Amino acid sequence: MNKKSFTDHIKKYAVTYLFIMLSVFFIIVSGMDIHYVASQLLLRLNRNAFIVLALIIPIIAGMGINFAITIGAMAAQIGLLLTISWGVTGMPGILLAGSITLLLGSFFGFLIGRLLNKMKGQETIGSMILGYFANGAYQLLFLFIFGSLIPLSDKVTIVGATGVQNTLNLTGSVGLYKAIDGILQVPFLTGLYVLCACAAAFAVLQYTRRKTSLRRMAVTVGVVVFLAVLTLVPAIGDIFRKTARHNAITVPVITWLLIGILCLFNSTVMSTRLGQKFRAVGQSQTVANAAGIDVDKTRVIAIMMSTVLAGWGQIVFMQSDGIGTFQTYAAHEQVGLYAGAAILVGGASIDRATNTQALIGTFLFHSLFITAQSAASNLFGDSAVGEYFRAFLSYGVIALALVIYAWRASKKKKEGSVDLNALAKN
Repeated sequence: MNKKSFTDHIKKYAVTYLFIMLSVFFIIVSGMDIHYVASQLLLRLNRNAFIVLALIIPIIAGMGINFAITIGAMAAQIGLLLTISWGVTGMPGILLAGSITLLLGSFFGFLIGRLLNKMKGQETIGSMILGYFANGAYQLLFLFIFGSLIPLSDKVTIVGATGVQNTLNLTGSVGLYKAIDGILQVPFLTGLYVLCACAAAFAVLQYTRRKTSLRRMAVTVGVVVFLAVLTLVPAIGDIFRKTARHNAITVPVITWLLIGILCLFNSTVMSTRLGQKFRAVGQSQTVANAAGIDVDKTRVIAIMMSTVLAGWGQIVFMQSDGIGTFQTYAAHEQVGLYAGAAILVGGASIDRATNTQALIGTFLFHSLFITAQSAASNLFGDSAVGEYFRAFLSYGVIALALVIYAWRASKKKKEGSVDLNALAKN
């Protein structure tokens, strides 16, 4: 890598490297037990990775950060509410909630896509405003319509009044708490070794099929071998193993299988005809239209897919929530904000994103969330500073991404104008 390409790389991923340094600094300053940090970080990855991955397709389709995934989360919560009201428990209940989410999410996504087609170039801000508007409609639905115009059981409504209870229990006879996570769990190190073996085997297979270069295969195999060997160091391996002070950190296999399937789906769909349309529309709507692509229809499909996936991600989040409760009026409010900030932290931009960036961003963003309050308490003597810092990071990263995107677009437009003037002179 020459000096220019190295400089470009640092500029491109400056936010990611900044968050890596902040994460390390916060972990050290917080003084928190590293086993606790690791277990909480894995829990947050289980809960949030699926939702963040749901943002990728609209970004590739040139629609920016889809903050309207909040509406997909609302669809999921309606599905969970009806499931609890009807008394369907366990995995059947999760499947029923997922089916309801598919129907509602597709319908909502269609409406969102149609609206965003009316505000091309302003999709990121437009989807954020749509999320706020939909939240008002959601509150009206849960406060006044459910329980009066739409009858529900006493399990979910306020006795003697209209509206849904503020908090619903997912544990016990409801049977939705950890309905996915609890199917199969393995020790973290076992899961890591299996994943490393699969990644190495896949890299070798891709090389033999001439789908990747020898250098890329060697890098992949080298990384997974390094990770496996690293866990043999006692100080590192003991973080995840069972000790006298801590239980072993476990991995919910089915949850991560779903996350892996979504990663595979995102990669596979881009190699299909529909995926090529997403890319073409994202690169240039004018060129895509000239090539015979129905731009508006393609954009609507991208938003519909994102909304449904985000809804399913919210179901994964809710069943994995640490206290096993469903905050009916507030559980969805920060979904779009935190997911958007996380994917940007991973190195994505308003017009470019990958699975790897989504997962890295989720890891880094939530590592700060876990340690912020303790670090602020040690640094400033006030843990509330950590909460303000969280909000600052969430909005700040998004604002920075929008500014950088506007600056790059302006620069590109200026360079194009200069090239046209030079061509005219010649």
